[in-house]
Amino acid sequence: MIKKLDWYIIKKFLTTFSTTLGLFIIIIVVFDVSEKLDDFLTNHAPLSAIIFDFYLNYIPNFLNLFSPIFIFISVIFFTSKLASRTEVVAMLASGISYRRFLRPYIITATLLAILSFMLNGWIIPKADKKRIEFENRYVRETDKKFANAVHRQIKPGTMLYIGYFTQNDSTGGDIALEKFNATELESKMYAKRISWNKKTKKWKLDDYFIRDYNKDGSEKIKRGTTIDSAIEFNPDDFFMRTDDVQSFNMTELNDFIEKEEMRGASNTDFYVTEKYRRYASPFSTFILVIIGVCVSSKKSRGGVGLNLGIGILLSFLYLFVIQYFISYGNQGKIFPMLAVWYPNLIFGFIAFILYRKVQK
Repeated sequence: MIKKLDWYIIKKFLTTFSTTLGLFIIIIVVFDVSEKLDDFLTNHAPLSAIIFDFYLNYIPNFLNLFSPIFIFISVIFFTSKLASRTEVVAMLASGISYRRFLRPYIITATLLAILSFMLNGWIIPKADKKRIEFENRYVRETDKKFANAVHRQIKPGTMLYIGYFTQNDSTGGDIALEKFNATELESKMYAKRISWNKKTKKWKLDDYFIRDYNKDGSEKIKRGTTIDSAIEFNPDDFFMRTDDVQSFNMTELNDFIEKEEMRGASNTDFYVTEKYRRYASPFSTFILVIIGVCVSSKKSRGGVGLNLGIGILLSFLYLFVIQYFISYGNQGKIFPMLAVWYPNLIFGFIAFILYRKVQK
């Protein structure tokens, strides 16, 4: 049962967290607008699209990305104020155990962790689709809409080569499609030109010929002017950036990883790391909350300022450790699951030591 003391701390926690997050959002948006203003003006982005299509869909991603740090700083700030007013001492002196004192913090951390997981898995991906669509139209460089020498395995035993492809008109040239049975080449299709029909989701090939190889060594050749083909490949994949993976919800991300692994893609470690990061990130909330309470619940001569300084230092250290291991996970140098859990294990151990040593 949640008692008056719990509500008191939960209210302080959420109020401080919301205020801190709101102030940082304003600062970040101001800096981001100044950085992208030239792109907005050059590409004639409407004000309504900037506000509703970009920034309203950008903010949830920002909130979730830095929320563990803001939670940590918020806990240190308001708990230090409680300690400076001797409120923590009064609570513990009244017979409340330190574990009981931690309960409202854990309750709030649980709510924020669940919200973080929902944001990571479903809300942010939905918002990011609109944000990426806006960036593709008004922010990203136009020269990135051209790809050449594309060589992909689109499904087991089927290889696709496209000499060049242009996103503006969804057309390309110099196409070769090879189908293998184990190590034996079964057929090969050549075409001078290829185009993508967005309505039918099919490819159109012009000036093509198909060469089928029979087991007896003979060949069968078929030529034609135009043919429609359901090649299992979307042209958007040519121009997808790795950070666009944030626009996939959990189901889409799992399907995408499975598809990329089937194609033999070399950068699947990045996507697998992102998948496990979404599961590991909410747990950091509990770890940072415990560290924050243990660091700031003791009355210090330096007051709130000293505890806040320690908190900011630990926050930067935490961010550094996370980025260090995730970068190795993205490159495949560390197994992705370990890469995202190592920071939690390291800081979880620190939280355990601080909890055991804190004055109770």
